[in-house]
Amino acid sequence: MTARNPTKQQLLDAALPHVIFDGWSDACFCAAAADAGVDLQEARALCGRGPVDLAVAFHQAGDQKMLERLAEVDLSAMRYRDRVALAVRLRLEVVGDKDYARRGSSLFALPQHAAEGARLIWGTADAIWNVLGDTSDDVNWYSKRATLSAVYGATVLFWLGDESDGDAATWAFLERRIENVMQIEKLKAQVRKVPALDRLLDATLGRVRAPQTGPMQDVPGRWSGERTRTR
Repeated sequence: MTARNPTKQQLLDAALPHVIFDGWSDACFCAAAADAGVDLQEARALCGRGPVDLAVAFHQAGDQKMLERLAEVDLSAMRYRDRVALAVRLRLEVVGDKDYARRGSSLFALPQHAAEGARLIWGTADAIWNVLGDTSDDVNWYSKRATLSAVYGATVLFWLGDESDGDAATWAFLERRIENVMQIEKLKAQVRKVPALDRLLDATLGRVRAPQTGPMQDVPGRWSGERTRTR
């Protein structure tokens, strides 16, 4: 796992042994600063939220590691659903010790950090869709990421309690969740075949657009004044 800032990387590396026992806590953060030889005030200046920032860095580094692992795999011969399943599986495998994720789940389950946890899961789903070549720019951009976020979150919780050999039960659970998603997609396609419903969906959702890739990345999306249809 790597963080972008070298000093933060030192803190993250030093924190991991303490996370197992102390969680992503202030005690863990202080111990990491001491072990890394980083002045505590400097560490707090770099990580304004202390251990929360380290937990975020750990999660984001896991996303990057997943992308690196996917780049080593020939995905061309795989079904799209199998590519998604592989990405989720690799994302869990790069975590290493489950206690890192278990402690992180406990941290981001707290009310004051729940929004951050949701943002991280959404970021993981977004990274997966982007690397798999998703080009949707309408409401499907949101629905794909929301659906995969739910699949990923549920799979993580199952995985944390999985004691099967090689986490086989988790991968079977993941396949079932993806099958559920495929059934939803089939239903959406059937709805689109009904002219009245198709027009209704187009009138209500046809103007929703994915976030811009330019300078307006701080907003969740945009609304187009011109009516278009993109599927």
